[in-house]
Amino acid sequence: MKIPFIDYSIGTGVATDLVNTAPEVRSAGEVLVAPAALARFLVEHDIHPDALANGRQPTDDDLDQVLALRGEIRDIIETTSEDSVAEGAARLVARAGIGPVLQRDAEDRWQWYVATTSDVSLAEELAVLVGTGLLGALRTLGHDRFRACASPVCNGVFVDTSRAGRRRYCMPDLCGNRVNVANHRARHRASGTERSMS
Repeated sequence: MKIPFIDYSIGTGVATDLVNTAPEVRSAGEVLVAPAALARFLVEHDIHPDALANGRQPTDDDLDQVLALRGEIRDIIETTSEDSVAEGAARLVARAGIGPVLQRDAEDRWQWYVATTSDVSLAEELAVLVGTGLLGALRTLGHDRFRACASPVCNGVFVDTSRAGRRRYCMPDLCGNRVNVANHRARHRASGTERSMS
């Protein structure tokens, strides 16, 4: 697998979404309940790892390794030290990463890539992808972009790669909507109470 070094948003997006599949984040429970769910996650993120070449599907062992990796990624995102983020992400890349290497992209332009060694596991390839993304985000955006979800009912974490840097929720469509609905209901109740008192 070749991971573009300059586009850290790919790896940080996978990191955020993978961490937030955990049962401590999702009220409905574990998202990655079976290898087929892991396969769907990879398709949804347009990830084509070498470990799954020739139509091979994720196995129970792949799933177990990715779930263990998920915990490591969460620990890195949650750490309060920039140095700890850098060290943890570098360890992820070192598992199976080669590079950086300079190669031509599809438009024949030179690009930096981190490649993975041959015969690596799915979890090792994901570790390199995520580690590269986390290092890029730390260097480009800073440690203050590694955040906990602002929703009072969510335990999610994320890396904010938005241009403005004002993202507040790990899953804006879910957590942000929940907060907006709760605020709307509270305002509606308060205005109803004020009306009944007058």
